[in-house]
Amino acid sequence: MAAHDTNAAKEQTSPEAPSAGPMILTLDPHVSPEDYAKAREKDRIARVSFTFGENAGPAGVDSEFRQFLGHEHLFITRYDDVIASLLDDRLSSDPRTAMTPEQQKRLPQVPEELRPVFKSLLTADPPDHTRLRKLIQPSFTPRAMELLRERIQQIAEELLDAAERAAAERGEPRLERRMDLIAEFAYPLPVTVISDMLGIPSEDREMVRAWTESLLGGNRMDPESRAKLREFTDYLRRLFVAKRKQPADDMISQLLRIEEDGDKLNEEETLSTVFILYLAGHMTTVNLIGNGAYALLCHSEQLAKLKANPGLVKGMVEETLRYWGPVDFISRRIAKVDLDMAGTHIQKGEPMMVGLASANRDPERFPHPDVFDITRPDADKHVAFGKGIHICIGAPLARMEAQIAFETLFRRMPELRLAVPSEELRWSNTFLRGFAKLPVLF
Repeated sequence: MAAHDTNAAKEQTSPEAPSAGPMILTLDPHVSPEDYAKAREKDRIARVSFTFGENAGPAGVDSEFRQFLGHEHLFITRYDDVIASLLDDRLSSDPRTAMTPEQQKRLPQVPEELRPVFKSLLTADPPDHTRLRKLIQPSFTPRAMELLRERIQQIAEELLDAAERAAAERGEPRLERRMDLIAEFAYPLPVTVISDMLGIPSEDREMVRAWTESLLGGNRMDPESRAKLREFTDYLRRLFVAKRKQPADDMISQLLRIEEDGDKLNEEETLSTVFILYLAGHMTTVNLIGNGAYALLCHSEQLAKLKANPGLVKGMVEETLRYWGPVDFISRRIAKVDLDMAGTHIQKGEPMMVGLASANRDPERFPHPDVFDITRPDADKHVAFGKGIHICIGAPLARMEAQIAFETLFRRMPELRLAVPSEELRWSNTFLRGFAKLPVLF
């Protein structure tokens, strides 16, 4: 039975709000498919607010973002409309787009250490976005990604070697060996890969990990988080100085020297790019690996298919991205002008949310969307990585890492299974969909 079909999940489903107010959508992935279905049925662009639900895991979202989710939002619910919105140049990723110069001047000044977070490739519009993407893209060509395959495979094997050694040292018998799949495999695999790619020295990686976890888990505006962010920024500036003096074969060195038509990244843009690659580039892959493993372990017939034919791993990764992708929605697109979209009039300056997870469960696009099927022929038509100019630049890397991770994991540990009943596991209470812990036996 699919994990989201349990009676407990059905009991958690949020009732539809009265028509006078927004629908309340629950971000617990056991519940959200039913909530998204109600929103799609109600309107192509629905008025909604969000809650994490009763059974969410430990808190990981700052209070400011939690408040933001609780406000009323225009939410694009259906696949075709989501695609159209992501390709529509009348919508902006920059929240300042529709503000007058006077309004922009009145905005509170962003602290220096927060500028790389608030102004990045993710929030830029053309022509700035075009320029930044053109400079960064060479690091993510198919050829560049393929050169990483051998190293990713090596890391995956070494991590499973370490998990086996740790279980042996604890005296656990075969088939009763334990590990936390997130802490011992899904997290260190992509974080090691992105650290290798960027050129973060191995002796600094634990320190960098602590800084980035603080960024992802806390309120970026509180003094402690800002202090850690300042430490990370200062560290990167020192690393840039060292790599300018002695460049290496890594992405930071490449970003510092890359030039296209006389243009190059300035230091703030390089900082922002490293932030985005490190944070978005590894945490989404952590969740992709964890979510896919969980989906397989909850669907024994699909796991049996993969074991019988490891060549299905590509489709399995695409179906995971469709079924339980790492990102529920794009939190903000701003109308640059008054416009009509999906049967709704949108005023200039009005923000909208783009429902990636809702689109990926749209029955008009994916027959039987609540079925996890690793042989689904069109699973790769999902929008988990977005679409258009802002499509995830690291998507080829994430796909490769996940394919290698699943092939290696179930080849090395064919008896892998959940260590606790699936209904006892809790999704992380954050803006990214995944698990903080996933205990397994092997």
